Amino acid sequence: MNTRQNKKRIPLPVWGTVGAIAVIALIAIFAPHVFSSSGKGGTAVSSAPVTAMTPTGGNTIPVSVYIAEPSYISNGIHAAGSLMPSEEVEITTEVAGKVTKIYFTEGAFVRKGEMLIKINDEDLQAQLVRAEFQEKLLAEKLERQKILLTKEAISREAYDQLETDHNMIVADIRLLKVRIEKTELRAPFDGVIGFRYASEGSYLQPGAKVARLVDKSSLIVEFSISERNIATQFLNKNVVFRTEGFRQEFHAQVYAVEPILNARTRTISLRARYDNSKGLLLPGMSTSVTLITSESSNAIQVPTETVVPDISGVSVWTVRNGRATVTPIETGSRTEQMIEVLSGLAIGDTIVTTGIMQLRPNIPVKINEPEIQQVKNEQSEKKEKV
Repeated sequence: MNTRQNKKRIPLPVWGTVGAIAVIALIAIFAPHVFSSSGKGGTAVSSAPVTAMTPTGGNTIPVSVYIAEPSYISNGIHAAGSLMPSEEVEITTEVAGKVTKIYFTEGAFVRKGEMLIKINDEDLQAQLVRAEFQEKLLAEKLERQKILLTKEAISREAYDQLETDHNMIVADIRLLKVRIEKTELRAPFDGVIGFRYASEGSYLQPGAKVARLVDKSSLIVEFSISERNIATQFLNKNVVFRTEGFRQEFHAQVYAVEPILNARTRTISLRARYDNSKGLLLPGMSTSVTLITSESSNAIQVPTETVVPDISGVSVWTVRNGRATVTPIETGSRTEQMIEVLSGLAIGDTIVTTGIMQLRPNIPVKINEPEIQQVKNEQSEKKEKV
């Protein structure tokens, strides 16, 4: 049997595939050497690797910055409260009678002791005149009886009876004067008088309401906090509060603490005093209160968008010698826009606020001088406002 006939023939398409692979391999090996030499009219292609995210040495990234400076920061307990007047009283009558004169104007400021309303006291005045005449007569008679007593012309008993009559009429005079004083309603303290509820000629019964007097030169901020904060020292703590209608913050100081907790709400009530001499606020206004538990006037804060979290903690990008540097920091309390930096930054450090995603360690950055001056001016204005 012929051995050649036993050998299987390899199909032509297979040889064609193998040849194509060999040609591609030769091109891959020798092509870089061919194209790496520069020829006339040719293009030189470098075989060195290129990093896409690393700019060349002459390129810089423009950034905006924030300059760290000392600032005031505080931590506190938040609560809802309300404003109360330091003094408030309803002016009421103590005796019955007809109103003869009203001396105040609604909504006006009155001084302590100023007459507000006069009630008819003609009958009391007549009784006073009569009593004064009787007192004068008895006083003269008592002097004569005293001389006779020294001469033993009258008994001691008769003299004592006359002296008692004289003392009783003196007491009646004092009582009449007190009753007359009660017909004169006077302001017990300086304040603003409210609406009046009586008119001239009206007859008032004892206890009838005439008006309300309020001293709003000093207001009381009353609020309650949870019992879990009972270990905090409250007296003389500063309070910051806001009210509807005003964007500014107001400051008060705690002067009194309720000695017991509210058993229903499990809260303790506090009162802080606010100087309202300018008259901006009114009693009855609602407030959003922050009881300051700790504060610092030399803290460092940075905008929230500058803080970058990573697996090891948080950091910020700073500019040192014109280059970007990653600076790890430790953060404290935060607000809606700012974060307190406890460690890692110093006053005067320059923190990058924009372009953070393009930064790499030691990459050159560019800050416009006018922008730096503008940042300094804005931060100086904020500091002056505080």
